[in-house]
Amino acid sequence: MKKRLLLIMLLVFSMIIYAGCSKETPDVTDPGVTDEQNNDIGNEVEETEDRLDFGGRTMNVVTTSEKYVELFDAFGKEVNAKVEFLSMSSGEVIARIEAEGGKPMADLWFGGGLDAFMAAKDSGLLEQYVPKEVDKIDSRFVDSDNYWIAKGLTVVGFLVNEEYLQEKGLETPTKWTDLADPKYKGEIIMSNPAISGTNYGAVKGILDMMGEEEGWKYLEKLNENIPFYGKRGKDPEEKTVAGEFAIGIVPADKASFDVAEKNNLRVIYPEDGIPWVPEGVAIFKGGDGVDIAKAFIDFMLRDENQKLLAELDGKDSAQMIKEGIEGYDLGLPKDKLIEQDISTFGSMRENILTKWEELTKGK
Repeated sequence: MKKRLLLIMLLVFSMIIYAGCSKETPDVTDPGVTDEQNNDIGNEVEETEDRLDFGGRTMNVVTTSEKYVELFDAFGKEVNAKVEFLSMSSGEVIARIEAEGGKPMADLWFGGGLDAFMAAKDSGLLEQYVPKEVDKIDSRFVDSDNYWIAKGLTVVGFLVNEEYLQEKGLETPTKWTDLADPKYKGEIIMSNPAISGTNYGAVKGILDMMGEEEGWKYLEKLNENIPFYGKRGKDPEEKTVAGEFAIGIVPADKASFDVAEKNNLRVIYPEDGIPWVPEGVAIFKGGDGVDIAKAFIDFMLRDENQKLLAELDGKDSAQMIKEGIEGYDLGLPKDKLIEQDISTFGSMRENILTKWEELTKGK
């Protein structure tokens, strides 16, 4: 009896051991796992292997606004990096780097007029990088030598106080040529193009649209109607809102449309041609976080982050650099964008601003 009981116990124990040994974890090629399960397991491994981890290091960024915090926070979380911001105008960036013997004050340069980026490239201050998905970007918005890339376009329009104009018996201007009419004398404000990338873009766009000779003749007439030029990029918007001027030459984005709606004003895209300025992004040469900056540009160009950027910048779909990315519907007529020569945007800057200073006589 005891022998029989012992035999049964041994048999049960052997069955338990066999069952335990047969339960192995299936690998991604296990024939007992479905194709869908195999794919899921493989993707998890690939994502884990490709995920970047910068170990909590810091990337310093020079940017025009802190409104991009959400974008940089998402990047920092994804790659385990910190982001510190430094607010500085494009002209200040170059002056400071040159004053410090070429030593960069940051790793990434995010936003600002393209002319400054071109000047920085010529001065050897930028790092070359070919981003992922660069083949999906219009070649006009990428440096041919891969020293900078655009993050979007600023377009130039008019912010108009129609009620003010009606009180003076003046029609609403819809074209650049309208602004040169003497009846608008004293009613127009724009910022100094030496300070404002948007207004430099307006001047360069007009010269490209009309040709240099006719363009300068037009700018002479426009200058007669402008009593002085703002010393800050925001001056045309703020002074038009305040009722000091009837017409401000401004960047036309959702922010300007919101301001117009709030203050009973109107944003107008000029019918005879809309100047535009690519907003640059570049990596400073010799920065401690060059590798993090490269990863950020790849991150920025992904579709989901382009959509977030469109939201943060308040851009119309026609202002995005990547085809198929939808922004706000601000009614921007893409066919009215001026055919501009971006290759001379930086190289002509000094000559344009010198002639502009002579034309405006220190206004």
